[in-house]
Amino acid sequence: MNGQQRKDVVPGRKVQVVQKQDQRSGKLTAGVVKDILTNSPSHPHGIKVRLVDGTVGRVKEIITE
Repeated sequence: MNGQQRKDVVPGRKVQVVQKQDQRSGKLTAGVVKDILTNSPSHPHGIKVRLVDGTVGRVKEIITE
């Protein structure tokens, strides 16, 4: 799943995010969602979240196990 729909992104879920400084390279960072920062129901570049470790980025992939 991609992270463009807010309903798919819930706290506690493992995701891959791209941080602002990594947008050009596309480097992804894995982590667990702590807070959802985007208020709208969807976003074309991914829902912005804060991970448990404090990293802020846009969800590019939701990891399903």
